[in-house]
Amino acid sequence: MEDLGRAARYRTAAKIIGVTGSVGKTGTKEMLRTAFDVQGQTHASVKSYNNHWGVPLSLASMHAGTDYGVFEMGMNHPGEITPLSQMVKPDIAIITTIAPVHIEYFEDGLDGIIAAKAEIFNGMDEGGDVILNRDLESFKILKEKAEAKGLKVHSFGEHKESGTKILDCLEAANGSRVKAEILGEEVNFSLQIAGRHIVCNALAVLLAVKLADADIQRAAKALARQEPIIGRGKREYLETNEKDNPITLIDESYNASPLAMNAAFKVLALVDPGRGGRRIAVLGDMLELGNDSGKMHTDLALPLKACNVDLVYTCGKNMRKLYEQLPANQRGAHKDTSRELAQIVPDVLVPGDVVMVKGSLGSKMGLVVEALRALPDKFKHKKKV
Repeated sequence: MEDLGRAARYRTAAKIIGVTGSVGKTGTKEMLRTAFDVQGQTHASVKSYNNHWGVPLSLASMHAGTDYGVFEMGMNHPGEITPLSQMVKPDIAIITTIAPVHIEYFEDGLDGIIAAKAEIFNGMDEGGDVILNRDLESFKILKEKAEAKGLKVHSFGEHKESGTKILDCLEAANGSRVKAEILGEEVNFSLQIAGRHIVCNALAVLLAVKLADADIQRAAKALARQEPIIGRGKREYLETNEKDNPITLIDESYNASPLAMNAAFKVLALVDPGRGGRRIAVLGDMLELGNDSGKMHTDLALPLKACNVDLVYTCGKNMRKLYEQLPANQRGAHKDTSRELAQIVPDVLVPGDVVMVKGSLGSKMGLVVEALRALPDKFKHKKKV
């Protein structure tokens, strides 16, 4: 499969964009797909096909006449991105962010993660373009690693020295309206996915469009059509026995890290409950966080309070530590597994509630989401008001 992937790469003249980062890879990849789809024939990785078998499979299925190729590259151990990048050979590389994800597999901690993400540079030719988040503490290190390989570095973010930055942003529950500067060009765009972190990743996308000599205004307009991905912020409205007062489900069940948890809480804070409703977080363990895992879980107590979350339901041995840190009036219940949680959470919800479900993939929080999707059938047996 790797040989087929390499052959597909060498037979195309497409502009190739590679994406990695601790958080936001798949969402950014999907925005890139949308932004380039309106420019020409575009091929992008399917779902989260970002590992040693997913990347060559995605490459091998790329048509020779493709104009733009977008490939996501992930890892959970050192040395995994280098062979992927050497197959993909990106013309433009994006590192979305750096966070302590999979950190238990890195003896040197965050420094090891930084080095692992920088492996994306190893498949690039001299003169290639690298897009880095200027807000990261690791920006300088990543910049030095890129420049040492003869690559051109471009920055995005909210930092005053960012080459691509937010000029104005109006955030709301249903998305954001943004004025940005992309390498000196002012661009206005709207997103129907809520969250400041999504806005920042959209900056990286538009910067990639600019560097690829594509139409940035057309791309900006296309981003307004981008929808959240299932398991990564997809929002559903569950019918109840009260007219025009559904339960809002925010499905964040695909994965979790401290950074992603905080971003999700901020989105939850933007969504106003309906009549008599509450903001509820249903949380599963964040996995592969190493020796500091307990503290990373208990540290979520403050942002939960700051984001006006009314009730918290948890499962898993690490989330128990968070649950014990919560004030009594914020505690919903704690269970050992998501399967047990899925049996109780649907019964405590009332019309107007906003409930967000999030946890690492291994925590199986999708079981809770499935149980909540069955709620409309339960409400059918209750009297409508």
